Amino acid sequence: MDKKELINCGKVKSVYNSSDDDKVIIEFRDDITAGDGARKEVMTNKGAYNAIISTKIFKVLEENGIETQFVDLPEPNVMIAKKLEMIPIEVIVRNIATGSLVRKYPIADGTRLEPPVVEMDYKDDEYHDPMLNFSLIQALGIATQEEVDILIEKALKINEILRKFFADAGIVLVDFKIEFGKDKDGNIILGDEISPDGCRLWDSETLEMMDKELFRKGKDDEVMDAYIEVYNRIIPDEEKVI
Repeated sequence: MDKKELINCGKVKSVYNSSDDDKVIIEFRDDITAGDGARKEVMTNKGAYNAIISTKIFKVLEENGIETQFVDLPEPNVMIAKKLEMIPIEVIVRNIATGSLVRKYPIADGTRLEPPVVEMDYKDDEYHDPMLNFSLIQALGIATQEEVDILIEKALKINEILRKFFADAGIVLVDFKIEFGKDKDGNIILGDEISPDGCRLWDSETLEMMDKELFRKGKDDEVMDAYIEVYNRIIPDEEKVI
């Protein structure tokens, strides 16, 4: 499927139109960023590892009744996906309190959150992804109450599926962020990616980090080892391509 014009160039992915009007081509680049893009590096094969990990996760979710944007992975770092009109809401699900949650609220780092906490941020780099509530969502005209309810329901179901999936691989799913979009029929579908870039993942025995938080903390030389470890734990040998 040949690339056509560039639709969007984000911090770590480029999205192109394709010869099929109902699909897009997503290129996972080797860039890694932190601090809202203030710090940026390039790490060899990072894009491919994220694309393959996302593909595996999307397939697991599809098998469990969650419709996703994923169609195919013709190259290790190139995903063919359904074309969606993305909803500018970043949905964050937290199972353990850490990061910004403990900086902003009187919750002890490491507190297990039962039930999980669901947050929503306005997806816009210019405004630095501020937190939303329904009144703000309504004022911005982003989504209806029914659509917000669907986002929360889907996010919690995704969390339930992925907590078990990662636990079976010896990984704790601490938190993650996801995005949704609407297809041509108005159906709300999981899009973008789910990878160590947008999840906090801890080894279940040592509680060592296995995600982009390593980069945020300046441990650049440990980042790719962590991503590769996640890849090796969740991708069966027969599905490995790098």
